[in-house]
Amino acid sequence: MVPQRHPEHEVARRAFREASATVISPLVFAEIEHIITRNVDRKTAHVVQDWLLQQERSMRVLVPEVSAAALRTARTVQDRYAELKLDLADSVNVVLAGQYETDTVLTLDRRDFRAIRPLTRHPAFRLPLLAAGTEATVVERLAAALRPGGLIVAGFGLDEAHLPVPPSITLPEYDDCCAAVGLTIVDRFATWDAAPYDGGGYAVSVHRR
Repeated sequence: MVPQRHPEHEVARRAFREASATVISPLVFAEIEHIITRNVDRKTAHVVQDWLLQQERSMRVLVPEVSAAALRTARTVQDRYAELKLDLADSVNVVLAGQYETDTVLTLDRRDFRAIRPLTRHPAFRLPLLAAGTEATVVERLAAALRPGGLIVAGFGLDEAHLPVPPSITLPEYDDCCAAVGLTIVDRFATWDAAPYDGGGYAVSVHRR
């Protein structure tokens, strides 16, 4: 899930709305609980999960069982792309995409899914992206939704090695977009696991209103 304060929330929301059905691995539910509990609280994590489960009842969301065979196939995906250091949730998503014969994956880990070949006849995964030139408008809209002290946490690629398209914004430009709407930089990391940022081609930035 992409939180409302994330710069790519609108892209994710539109992709979810336009899909006839969205397949969500049970492992993603575990990641949702871990990430939201760590960054907000467990009650909020359960609110998000409950909403997804409500969608499942209406068949807008499918939560498939992950079999032992699927886990074994996921391990082969991890081994095949060992240099990417895929976690199990991502490799299971690759397997589920194969089972449902789709090439569309809604993810923020675009660097990895750009390199991975689908397990179907499709040549590559299709990844929804924020349109170039809309960054300032999106940041402004997200900032307006924040309460005082609220955070925007955004991770994105900065070069062609970390994006499926040419980069459209630099970190200084993104910081300027944030500053223009009253957001202050709090921290910056190289990964979603909070590894220190060292000037690489992917960054996770934290700004506060």
